Amino acid sequence: MKSQTIPKLKTCLQGFSKRRIMVIGDIMLDEYLWGKVQRISAEAPVPIIELNHEEYRLGGAANVALNLAALGAKVDLVGVCGKDSYAQTVLSLLKQQNLSSSGIFADSSRPTTLKTRIGAVSQQIVRLDREDTSDIDASLKESILEYVKNGLQHCDAIVIEDYDKGLLNKDSVESILQLAARKNIPVVVDPKKKNFGFYRGVEIFKPNYLETQNYMGEHFSDLDSFFAAAKAMQKDLQCKHLVVTCGSEGMYVFTMGKTPQHLPSFAKEVFDVSGAGDTVISSLCLAYLDLKDIMTAALIANHAAAVVVAKHGTATVNCKEILDSFDGQQ
Repeated sequence: MKSQTIPKLKTCLQGFSKRRIMVIGDIMLDEYLWGKVQRISAEAPVPIIELNHEEYRLGGAANVALNLAALGAKVDLVGVCGKDSYAQTVLSLLKQQNLSSSGIFADSSRPTTLKTRIGAVSQQIVRLDREDTSDIDASLKESILEYVKNGLQHCDAIVIEDYDKGLLNKDSVESILQLAARKNIPVVVDPKKKNFGFYRGVEIFKPNYLETQNYMGEHFSDLDSFFAAAKAMQKDLQCKHLVVTCGSEGMYVFTMGKTPQHLPSFAKEVFDVSGAGDTVISSLCLAYLDLKDIMTAALIANHAAAVVVAKHGTATVNCKEILDSFDGQQ
């Protein structure tokens, strides 16, 4: 983006605070246990970590909500937690960030999804996942859909953050998309491979490269095979815009009837990619709402990703950091 367009970018970013986004998806809690390694265990050939730091952060759909809020938007987060101490930690973290928990439903039959990352000297050694990925029960599903129906009248867009942890199935997604269509509310989706087919007709669909390969059931040998598969997937899903993130290779944008476009990564340092997709979907949604221009929105999201991967753990980016990233590319 040329320097003369920076004022336009500032206007766009300032408009984020006027938006209200409903985030529907799998809520997680990220636990970080960090320490130092000075010896190997005598019991097995594994390092012994002497813990000196413990931290909890919001993950999954909750991190998307946090990213949207950091960009200035108002957020309505909808999802499920267990009735356990980790759920209380999630609620406490949301309160600290001035995020509402009115759309979070408690389910005593399942644990709050917890991802524990254990590492030393900024190097992750292992991750432990505690979760229940079975479908939520029918009565809870109905309560959530009723909440969504009542809340949509105040929202500019829906972001669906699907980690395939049991909240979203074919019927519930179909109901959500029907509710959105009736009110002409755009839906932006960060999907999981298993559920790709649920999201036909959405405004923006954002898988990553590996998920696209897995869904299409083929290994892309070159750019042409990737383009052919992505176009076939877009045609099948009938999504207006397909944005495929490719890590250090940036992202590709596919729009019906147009030539695919590539945006290279702007990252100068990469410390941690966890949660980068949450930052991309958040900034992409808000910028697209303001500009109705998918390429410029993707460019803004690409800069947001460059900022967030330079931070440790699941993190957020603010509008000033995005502007600074653009300035750094002049």
